[in-house]
Parts: sequence; structure tokens; C-alpha cells
Amino acid sequence: MTEENKRHLEIDIIAHTLKVLRNWKLLCITFVIAGAIGMVVAFNTPKLFTSTVILAPEISAGASVSGNLADLASNFGVDLNGKSSLDAIYPEIYPAVFSSTDFVLSMFDIPVRLKDDSNVRTYKMHLTKDLKMPFWNYPSLWLSEMLKKPDPASKGKNGEVDPYFLSRNDTELAFAISKSIGCLVDKKTSEITISVTDQDPVVAAIIADTLQHRLQNYIIEYRTKKARTDYEYYKALVEDARKKYVKSQELYAEFCDANVDVILMGVNNERDQLENEMQINFNLYNQMMAQMKAAEAKVQERTPAFTVIQNAYTPQKASSRPRIVTLIMFLFLGLVIDFIWMLVLSDKQRDEIYVRFKKLH
Repeated sequence: MTEENKRHLEIDIIAHTLKVLRNWKLLCITFVIAGAIGMVVAFNTPKLFTSTVILAPEISAGASVSGNLADLASNFGVDLNGKSSLDAIYPEIYPAVFSSTDFVLSMFDIPVRLKDDSNVRTYKMHLTKDLKMPFWNYPSLWLSEMLKKPDPASKGKNGEVDPYFLSRNDTELAFAISKSIGCLVDKKTSEITISVTDQDPVVAAIIADTLQHRLQNYIIEYRTKKARTDYEYYKALVEDARKKYVKSQELYAEFCDANVDVILMGVNNERDQLENEMQINFNLYNQMMAQMKAAEAKVQERTPAFTVIQNAYTPQKASSRPRIVTLIMFLFLGLVIDFIWMLVLSDKQRDEIYVRFKKLH
């Protein structure tokens, strides 16, 4: 760009700005209207509060990759340790667990209370009755209520929500919940960040704390499932072996009591046979007991530990956009409209719009 063009552009900008400022009455009217609309929008937009929990799960030692290689890969956002694990549920898949329908539907019955109301209600009841809605959403809500067909409740056998036949209302609630909860996993450190957003800060803290414990229980139940199955299996075998041993012990004792001081060879042989059978059952009982103890230790070994870096807390400041920012946005929008009105439209076009506006009134 030549020096002359630069000077011409600067003159144009200054001239256009002066042209807008000369019509300061229109600019003030635009600012007042934009500011009034911005205030209405800002004060009718519900505040949102976010509570966060940070966890550090235990990584299985047997599934780790070479340290240097894992560190090098983590610099590029790749977690070789987590992906090489034999577990199907590794940290990167936790967000998918949170967004699953079964997990979201299980949150309907979580008991919550509000900051200004200590009465306990379910999370579903809170979402349907306690949340505030901006006034500009009411027309679309009324229209949808008028046009939609009857929506029968989807209840299972025990009055629970049936995930196979969800009603429209339950589907919308599940979608709203999945949008209000978040789960982020740091691929380098495997830290899990759980966040919950709600209009009430206490509800956000309660749901975040509940999600933390439910995720821990979900992971523990998955990782210990086979070990617990083995433990229950060996526990049943121990009980069966104990009964056989007690029964053979009673038979041996009864036979010995009934044949005291008998020296017949046949009696001695039968006594030895009962004693051997009792010893075999006793050895089997001991073996099954050792297997059950090993399976019980395996359950403890497979149970992962979690380090809670940050517990759930009641947020004091809203996480939504501040009202002053909304007001500034509308004032800037009014300024842009005023510039367009003064600079883009010609005097003739503005006069025509004025004439049409007067005819309408």
C-alpha cells in the first residue's frame, strides 16, 4: 500500500467516525435501547454454578510400558500405559461411561437440596420444577406443548425408568443431564476431572460428589468382577467340602463308638476306610479354604485406589457469563448497528425508511 493510499484510508476512517459522532442524538438513543435490551437479557439469564472434582486413579503396574517410551509418547498426548492395559475400561473411556444412557438414568433418583431450601427432592424433580427459564423460551415451550402428542410415562416393573422405552420427557432430561456433566481425562497424568453445572451451587456440589463415588464404584466393580466371581465360587466349594468333612467325621466317630474293643479284621478295615475318607475330605477342605483365601486376596489386589486431589465444593461465584459482559456485548452491537445505519445506508435510503416508518404510525 502506497503512502497516499494509507493517508486516504486514515482520512476516510476519521471522516466516517466524525459523521457518526455528529449525529450524537441517534447514537445516544441506540446506546440507550441496546443497554436496556442488554439489561433485560442479562437479568433474565439464570446464573450457572460449576463444581469440580479431580481424581488420580491407580494405574495397574502389570500393564505399564517402558518408562522412557511412555514419557516420550505422553509429550504428544498419547498414553501407552492406559491403552496397553488388559482392562476394557481405561481412563480415556470414562467420558463415554458418563454419557451412557444407563449411567445418566441412574442419576434421576439422586437426593439433592437447594441452597435456600433444605427440603430433599430427587434430581429429576429438581430439574423439572426448580430450574428457572428465560422469558424468551416460553413461546417455543408453549408451542411445543400444544403440538406434541401425549407422552406416556416409561416405567419398568418396580416403577423405575425403562431404558428401552424412554418417554420424550425422560429423553430430554437425560440429554440435559449429559450436557451439564463433564468428564475430562489428562492423557499425560491420567487425572480425571469431573464437573457439574447447575443453577444451584449446592446441587452442583452434591451431584459432583455423587458422580465421584459412582465412578469409583463402577471402576472397582469392573476390575474386581472376575476376582469376586472366583471368590464366590471357592466359597461355595469350601462350604460343600466342610459339609462332607463334617459328615465323614461323624460317621467315623459313630463307627468307632459302636465297635469299641472289637479286634475283627473286617471291622478294622472298615474303620481305616472311614478314617481315610475323613482325611481325604479334610485335605480337600483345607485346599478349598486356601483357594478361597487366595481369591479373597486377589479381590483386594485388584481393587484400585483413588487419590482425591480436589473434593467437591459449593461454588461461590457463578461460572456463567457475567452480566456486565452481556451488557457490553449489546452496547457494542448497538454501536455496530449505528455505524451501519450511518455509513452503509445512503441519505436517500435513510429518508425512505423514515417516510415508511411515519406512514406505519
